[in-house]
Amino acid sequence: MTDICNRFLKYIAIDTKSNPEKASEIKPTSEGQLELAKVLKDELRDLGLESTINEEGFLFSTLKANIDKDLPKVGFIAHMDTSPEMDGKIVDPQIIKYKGGDIKLNDNIYLKTSEFPVLDNLVGKTLITTRGKSLLGADDKAGIAAIMNALEFLVNNPEIKHGDIKIAFTPDEEIGTGCDSFDVCSFGADFAYTIDGGRLGELEYESFNAADAKIYIKGKSVHPGTAKNTMINSISLAKELDDMLGQVQRPEHTEGYEGFYHMVSIKGSVEDTQLNYIIRDFNKDEFQIKKAFLSDCIEFLNKKYDNNIKLDLSDTYYNMGDILKDKQEIIDYARKAMENLGMEVICQPIRGGTDGSKLSFMGLPCPNIFTGGYNFHGIYEFIPIEDMEMASKVIIEIIKEISKNNKVI
Repeated sequence: MTDICNRFLKYIAIDTKSNPEKASEIKPTSEGQLELAKVLKDELRDLGLESTINEEGFLFSTLKANIDKDLPKVGFIAHMDTSPEMDGKIVDPQIIKYKGGDIKLNDNIYLKTSEFPVLDNLVGKTLITTRGKSLLGADDKAGIAAIMNALEFLVNNPEIKHGDIKIAFTPDEEIGTGCDSFDVCSFGADFAYTIDGGRLGELEYESFNAADAKIYIKGKSVHPGTAKNTMINSISLAKELDDMLGQVQRPEHTEGYEGFYHMVSIKGSVEDTQLNYIIRDFNKDEFQIKKAFLSDCIEFLNKKYDNNIKLDLSDTYYNMGDILKDKQEIIDYARKAMENLGMEVICQPIRGGTDGSKLSFMGLPCPNIFTGGYNFHGIYEFIPIEDMEMASKVIIEIIKEISKNNKVI
């Protein structure tokens, strides 16, 4: 079995940062995603698997059945892009046998146990960290590495019997558009799993309902010396709107099943300001209320400031739990696989979304499984190699569990 660490390091060296500004122009939104897809296609060929890369950057492959039994066709999915929030070029990651205490990433930048107490549970493991200048890319190249290692193991161990195993590596998940054009019928799986979660043992089958809000504010710029009763500062209007949404329902003050408004960017001047928000909630009714409240706030401010604000509001994905609640057998395969490996199964809602959030509503039920990583989308991201290896082993155990089942789901 190829060293999963070397495989992972190979993948993260390719800059696959997605670009939301190109989402309406080109797919995938960055050349690096195609570069990684070609690398994976070559690796699949070396394993004896045929694969295709379509015009939008999706890579599809199948490990064909080696048993004469009518088994469900299972898929495994991971995304190739990294978050647009940070530099996607991963240079010189740090690999350490963790013995406890704070970890130095760069000058005056540390992974501190006081801020990340989970480190205390990882003593003795081998950690891959950043150097404090970029994210690491475990979201989701750890998922890709886990799937590829599992495929290699299955190819080299044909005594493990299985039905058709479908593979998809997808583009632009991080900007919410990747699976808009995913061809579920052509993929041909009865159900699938995204390998896109966090810490060891996570099994997730609920996600946020999600919307994006783009807000355009037009101000009126005049000389500040003669501005009384004339100037309309669009930056001040942006602040007024954000204050109306409140201090409590923000990511930094919420957890569990609590939703939020999150301003992800702001760019402005006195004359023009643009804000981008994401809106999240697990409960569909509360989700609709949040969207309606934002619209009401803007309507109020438009009456106050002569229709200076425009809102572009769109849904991006929904809570996959609404679909998976009736697919318990799919969840049970993963749960039993983890139990077979002696790990604690952590069932919790995803405070985010995966490709599975969309795919479940497109007819492909798709829970989410851990990769082993922590602190995605930032310089404090890290992953224990041992936990990434366990994600690969869970894939193999799921396949074993399915081979015990004689029914098509």
